[in-house]
Amino acid sequence: MIPKGHKNNFETLKLAAANGDLALMECHCSATGKLVMVICAVNRCQDEFVFVPVAKLFDGNPYEEVIPATSNAA
Repeated sequence: MIPKGHKNNFETLKLAAANGDLALMECHCSATGKLVMVICAVNRCQDEFVFVPVAKLFDGNPYEEVIPATSNAA
């Protein structure tokens, strides 16, 4: 079951994409310090922009890094 917070982030991502309010940002992983690519929704607050991270991109081949939950793989 997909957690409600993830569903909310997905809806935010879809809305931001429809409005052209997405940014790809270089960030640092707080646990490792390594550079990571993050998709952010852009909130415009008066004369400022607030970047809301909603997803990290895979560094390698995603087909090798994840297995669908419906798979029989252990």
